[in-house]
Amino acid sequence: MFALRRPSVLPGFGPTLGFALFYLSLIVLIPLAGLFFKSAELGWEGFVRAVSTPRVLASFRLTFGAAFLAALLNAFVGFLVAWVLTRYRFPGRRVIDGLVDLPFALPTAVAGIALATLYAPNGWIGSILDKVGIKVAYTPAGVWVALVFISLPFVVRTIQPVLQDLEPEIEEASASLGARRWQTWLYVIIPVLLPAMITGFSLAFARALGEYGSVIFIAGNLPFRSEIVPLLIFVQLEQYNYAGAAAIATVMLMASFILLLIINVLQRWTARRHGAD
Repeated sequence: MFALRRPSVLPGFGPTLGFALFYLSLIVLIPLAGLFFKSAELGWEGFVRAVSTPRVLASFRLTFGAAFLAALLNAFVGFLVAWVLTRYRFPGRRVIDGLVDLPFALPTAVAGIALATLYAPNGWIGSILDKVGIKVAYTPAGVWVALVFISLPFVVRTIQPVLQDLEPEIEEASASLGARRWQTWLYVIIPVLLPAMITGFSLAFARALGEYGSVIFIAGNLPFRSEIVPLLIFVQLEQYNYAGAAAIATVMLMASFILLLIINVLQRWTARRHGAD
């Protein structure tokens, strides 16, 4: 007979499973199902019309484009930060390591105000950039800067454990066998780190897609220019267009589901690959 679980000395599988499913349904599944039902009120043609207006498409392009570019940059910079924190010992390393987690703990509104103050035309960095004709605050570039800030820890904390498990002796053995530095990077280090880098990129991308608080203070929120999708959903709700807001949110939800699926596949692939090694 097929067993659902292994024998355990601790009882309570049935009640705990039931409570877990009930809680998951109450907190996650039912609200998401309500979102689908609300957007279904528009019908297929109304749904397509609601998510394909020029303003909505402009918001989608900005949100997905800025999130992708921010995650792409952080995949490279996050690797460098993780490498320095793992491979080198220097004064202040623990402080820098703690600062990496600052976007996790910092309220997004505080981060947005800080970035807007810093990159405004009269801010410390904004005044310097303004002299060479570069404007960050209240432009799409400001959206990108905010997304880079909040998504960096996801890449660093994903790559760091893999680097810690990668012993320096492996690199020394590669060098002793006659491999050059670029060969060691290409054939020894990169294959081990690539799954973690892809996972970190996916997590950063998913986090950036749903960011709201830190973006609205620095973006300027101009329709067709610097308006992100989460803000557009809020605007639709303020206009009592609940079905339209649900339709836009459904598209974002499906994108999040796809990203979650990709992340789970990558994590299983990584675990299977390391298990085979």
